[in-house]
Amino acid sequence: MKKIILSFAFLMFSAVILGQDLPENPEPGKCYVRCKTPDIWKNEAINVAVAPEYRTIISHPAEYRTIQEKVLIREAGEEILLVPAVWGTQEVTYYEKEDGSKIEVKKAIFNQGFETVEVKAASASWAMSEKMPDCESSDPNDCRYWCYKPLPAEFKTMPVEKLVNDASTAKIPVSGVRKTYKRKVMVNKPTTTLVQTEPEYETISKTVLVKDAYSEETIVPAVYRSITKQILVKKGGLTSWKAVDCKLVDNNPLPINWDFSSATLNDGAKAIIDARLLPILNDGVAVFIESHTDMRGTKSENQELSDNRAKAVTDYLISKGINASQLYAKGFGESRLLNKCADGVVCSESEHSVNRRTTFRVVNQK
Repeated sequence: MKKIILSFAFLMFSAVILGQDLPENPEPGKCYVRCKTPDIWKNEAINVAVAPEYRTIISHPAEYRTIQEKVLIREAGEEILLVPAVWGTQEVTYYEKEDGSKIEVKKAIFNQGFETVEVKAASASWAMSEKMPDCESSDPNDCRYWCYKPLPAEFKTMPVEKLVNDASTAKIPVSGVRKTYKRKVMVNKPTTTLVQTEPEYETISKTVLVKDAYSEETIVPAVYRSITKQILVKKGGLTSWKAVDCKLVDNNPLPINWDFSSATLNDGAKAIIDARLLPILNDGVAVFIESHTDMRGTKSENQELSDNRAKAVTDYLISKGINASQLYAKGFGESRLLNKCADGVVCSESEHSVNRRTTFRVVNQK
């Protein structure tokens, strides 16, 4: 009888809140909650160029080799026995090192920048309005309506490297080395008996160009980073009634043994969530997850810790394929203690553990 009365009261309360039709053919002893067809998303991997393609240039200097060359330094001539010949000196110029060139390389120049990428498209969700200011009813649930509020798109900004100037080369001439040698030439021949003279030679060293300077180019490929973008495949929003066990309407314990000052789910906690929450959520209903702490630590620290623990549970459920529209979570810190263990009160560890709890209950989907 108690279950029937509770079920009827819950249905009446839902009718007032939602202002919509009640479920057809309700089953006695069951409670009913509103469920919403969730939005269907798909993940698409996109590649973002974080570093551009560019080229590097390696220069090779000119190659030379040294050779020996026999040169004439005194021509063959004639000598006069009585009046010798008159000789003069002639200066001959030659390249000790021939002209060439060298390559100077200017490296590629980059700028650090940022690129913003849409990672989740804009969407919308249902939300209940505040009570109308001219409402005459004392019931806080009267004079309210549903609004379909847009949700903005989500973007992600990431650092990227952009090419300003690519690598280039400049060819600079390198002057060779010029030297001279002297040779004697006959200015006046002898006027009497001529005597032939032998030519004279000298060996000189010369540096000649074997291979001129040149450069080689190498292409450095662009670097890409893959990120995931969520795309809305099918819009949800169609509501329906779902029968649930009336025990699930009230807060039910989720016996997670959190590590001290930690909001990380261990394997045991995940197993509890898999066993207690996943079957309910897979049935299509929505749940509200609450997390509480004991009084040890500051109020702000405990509030943040409870928020993080509630969020850790929802994040894990989303990773298991549960739609985020089915999940509501809130941390209450040390604001809802179940016993006397407030600030300044000495309590045992077991008494403190009563206040460290995480619970869940089935709720209407907004």
